[in-house]
Amino acid sequence: MPALSLVTLVSLVSTVFIKQLDAHPPQQQHQHWAQICSGNPTNRIRGCDRYGCGNFGADRHGGKGKHAGVDVICSDGATVYAPFSGQLSGPIRFFHNGNAIDDGVQIRGSGKYSNFDFTIVSTLTTFLLHPNSYCVKLVCIHPIRYHGQIHRGETLGRMLPMQKVYPGIISHIHVENCDHSDPTHLLTPAVPPLPQQDGRWAAVCSGNPTNEIRGCDKYGCGYYGAPRRNGKGKHHAVDVICADGATVYAPFSGQLSGPIKFFHNGNAIDDGVQIRGSGFCVKLLCIHPIRYSGSISKGQVLGRMLPMQRVFPGITSHIHIENCDHSDPTSNLERGKGQRD
Repeated sequence: MPALSLVTLVSLVSTVFIKQLDAHPPQQQHQHWAQICSGNPTNRIRGCDRYGCGNFGADRHGGKGKHAGVDVICSDGATVYAPFSGQLSGPIRFFHNGNAIDDGVQIRGSGKYSNFDFTIVSTLTTFLLHPNSYCVKLVCIHPIRYHGQIHRGETLGRMLPMQKVYPGIISHIHVENCDHSDPTHLLTPAVPPLPQQDGRWAAVCSGNPTNEIRGCDKYGCGYYGAPRRNGKGKHHAVDVICADGATVYAPFSGQLSGPIKFFHNGNAIDDGVQIRGSGFCVKLLCIHPIRYSGSISKGQVLGRMLPMQRVFPGITSHIHIENCDHSDPTSNLERGKGQRD
């Protein structure tokens, strides 16, 4: 069989790609986006209030217009996450009047055409078969930055004070596809959170997907059994690296109880919570949980890392993770790689 010329190859790949686009337009790929707002794990959409409704196509401007986005419920000040991986651009102004919520950002990025397989491997085919398949604007949020890359589930920014502009509204993020198509089916999770079927724990801290354990610094070491109190005691926990202020996630599903105090001196990091469930019981310390009671699902936002540098300057900031029975949790943490992606 004669070798294909570059022109023939381009034509062949383009034909296959175009057919795939016709069958599955970029914004209609049947994948599902990550949780967008802390406290709303299912991306629940705003219903109706005195200002209007949050569904796609809802009436606007007294019935003279239609809602070209979807309003995802989000409390003022809540942490906002990237629904998918991609490139940021902005700022995006929606109101153009400088009010307290007139900010936002665009993400253009990933989504793979997994409905077919093509075996020719080259830079050209990679580009053609894996294009930027999503583009979305998230408005009424303040992003941590307007440019650069971001990964699915990574902290994108915070919800702005919508109640200040629209008192009594259901606070929400306006999520709008760049092509004005309906993003509703992408926002709905494929399946609800399930109890874990094995011993793998989820990533505990944003920015540390492998649950990397603190090494040694001037204050000591973070591994289980490390010396404490000048060698007179042992560390009955594991210190998982976590930057001050980072988002903390539940390692497994269970029931919360607390608060848990470790230092008992009221310092800036003397807070924490216990989770019991799915065959485990663990205390997570030096964090501020979103609540101290109720149920939580594996991978759901648990709280935020407290300012450890304020108490121990120069330490490797970390979450103290201690099994309730003082056994070693290391093996469960090491197997928690990549749980949020």
